[in-house]
Amino acid sequence: MNLDAWVATHEESLVEFRRHVHAHPDLSNTEQPTAALVAERLSDAGLHPVMLPKGNGLSCDIGSGDHLVALRADLDALPLPDVKDVPYRSTVDGVCHACGHDVHTTIVLGAGLALAAMGDALPGRVRLLFQPAEEALPSGSLDVINAGRLAGVEEIFAVHCDPRTLTGKVGLRVGPLTAAADFVKVELSGPGGHTARPHLTVDLVTALARVVTDVPALLARRVDVRAALSLVFGSVHSGVAPNAIPQTGTVSGSVRCLDHSAWELAPKLIEQLVHQVVAPTGAVADVEYNRGMPPVVNHAHSVGVLSEAITTTLGHDAIVDTQQSMGGEDFSWYLEHCWGAMARLGVGRPGETLDLHQGSFDVDEAAIGIGVKLLANTALIALREREALTTPG
Repeated sequence: MNLDAWVATHEESLVEFRRHVHAHPDLSNTEQPTAALVAERLSDAGLHPVMLPKGNGLSCDIGSGDHLVALRADLDALPLPDVKDVPYRSTVDGVCHACGHDVHTTIVLGAGLALAAMGDALPGRVRLLFQPAEEALPSGSLDVINAGRLAGVEEIFAVHCDPRTLTGKVGLRVGPLTAAADFVKVELSGPGGHTARPHLTVDLVTALARVVTDVPALLARRVDVRAALSLVFGSVHSGVAPNAIPQTGTVSGSVRCLDHSAWELAPKLIEQLVHQVVAPTGAVADVEYNRGMPPVVNHAHSVGVLSEAITTTLGHDAIVDTQQSMGGEDFSWYLEHCWGAMARLGVGRPGETLDLHQGSFDVDEAAIGIGVKLLANTALIALREREALTTPG
């Protein structure tokens, strides 16, 4: 099978599939319709997809042999209104694919169908993973892992849309690619009272303000600056009247970290700092720390496989450096179990300044065919390398 010819033949239908998914987005943990649509396409090709227990994700094995690599896509959309004026604009109020998951899903589907068309020429097994809830906590990659769908996988690959990189270019990086992302909620309590007599109360709003300002500042001094351990509060709630000191209040925020070892220390360190900052105020602090995901740390070997696949697909000049970002990506949980890497797929058009997680986000759909060829070539190269390593002589 000629991969270029296969993509040329099927590219229009893949674009149509992407537009349908884009127009009918599903929020995290409600991806049953999208999962069913993907399963239908795979079944129509004679494959045998297996749904996750909740029906909001699936996996599908292609080929046979001793070696198994995986390609991963995420299905969910974001709770944002779609503000684009396009025929495939979201039909669901307040929900849109503002992060490119519709493109990821289409690319992995297309790569799987192309590999399946190889028949017995496929040098091993490829597992397609279509996961739910990348945008939620707990994240959907844990559902995939807990359902046993990563069992036997030796290496896993994915792409993520990057609107800041032009179509035809692919960003690669060995080592950390994203940040760890966690969430923290601090609840303070104490006897309230009249604002005319704060000395008879715990001045709770002032205590909350100290948490918001002092804890992040102290945190930055407790770890190596290169770890970039950052706590940013995005929500503060307390009180209803301007002349009454409230009895309770909460602040919630996100924790980002570039370093895996610092990420492991973060929960204990942040709780310790909260109690130290709050102690002089007399308030009682309760800290709820929710683990999100570790950093995506690309394995050097897997980046090498992607590099060869990019060169095969687009030429060596298509490879561009990419920086570690403070964004989180739950692909990282897979990399706690096996080798793997994620590439940043250029989907940008000249003159555009779009970004992820905005209702105006869109892609250059020419990137879909490129992504299909890239991931199909990645799987083929990975399987051939593993077969060569285990073949005597």
